[in-house]
Amino acid sequence: MVSANDLVRLATAAAQRASQYLRTVERPRDPTTWGAKGPADWVTEVDRTSEELIRDVLLGAEPDSNIIGEELSPQLVNRGLVWIVDPLDGTTNFLHGVPVYAVSIAAAVDGELEAGVVLHVPLERTYRAWKGGGAWLGDQRLRVSTHTNPRHSLIGTGFPYSDFTTLDQYLAQFARVVSHAGGVRRAGAAALDLADVAAGRYEAFWEQRLSAWDIAAGTLLVREAGGKVTDFSGRGLGVEHGEIAAGSPEMHAWLLSQLWEAES
Repeated sequence: MVSANDLVRLATAAAQRASQYLRTVERPRDPTTWGAKGPADWVTEVDRTSEELIRDVLLGAEPDSNIIGEELSPQLVNRGLVWIVDPLDGTTNFLHGVPVYAVSIAAAVDGELEAGVVLHVPLERTYRAWKGGGAWLGDQRLRVSTHTNPRHSLIGTGFPYSDFTTLDQYLAQFARVVSHAGGVRRAGAAALDLADVAAGRYEAFWEQRLSAWDIAAGTLLVREAGGKVTDFSGRGLGVEHGEIAAGSPEMHAWLLSQLWEAES
C-alpha cells in the first residue's frame, strides 16, 4: 500500500497540474456557455478539463485506484484507494473573476482519510496534510486558533445558494452565530474555508449541505492542525455528503451549542 506521504505528494502533483491550467485558461465570460447543475450551481468545460488533468496524473500513478470527482464520477466509493476530487472549488468566484477558488484533492483508504491537498489557485498556496503527519502550508506547520472567546472569533460559513428548502433553518443559525461572534464571513469555497480554520484565521466554520469533494481534503487539514470536524450532532465525518461543523476544539463545541440553540 502506498504511504500517506506518497499519497500527499501525488495529490500535490495533480493539483499543481490543474492549477497551472486554471491560471492560464481564458475565463468563460458569456453566461450562455455555462452549464447549470441547479439554480446558480454552474459548471463549465474548465471544470471538466481540470478534473480530466487530475485524473490523468492520479490514475497514471495508481491505475487501480478509484476517483470520486464532482464533474465526471460523483458516485461515492469507500473500498480501496479512493481519490476525492474537486477540480474547481469556487466555480462561481472563478467565473466572476473573484480570486477565491481552489483545487481540492483527498485520498482515502477503505473510507479513512489519509492525505489531503488544497491549492489556492490565485495565490498559489498549497495546503497539505497527511494522517499523523500534521497540516502544512509550505514549511509552516498549521495550528488551529487558540482564541476561545466568541467575541474575539471570526467564523466562516456557507449559505444556501441553490436549494433553499432549509433557508429558514440557516437564517436562524446565522442569527444566533452572528449575534455572539466577532464576525462571520462567506467566501464561497469550502475547501479554502477549512484551510483557513486549519491555519487559525477562522476559529470555526459551518455549512448545512456540502459534497464529499468540497470537504474531504479540508477535513483532514483541520484534524491534523488540532481541530475537530463533525456533523451538527457531533458525529465525526467520513467520506460523505452533508452538513459540517469545524473548528478548534473549544470553538467547535461553542459553534455546535449555537446551532443547537437555533433549533430550540
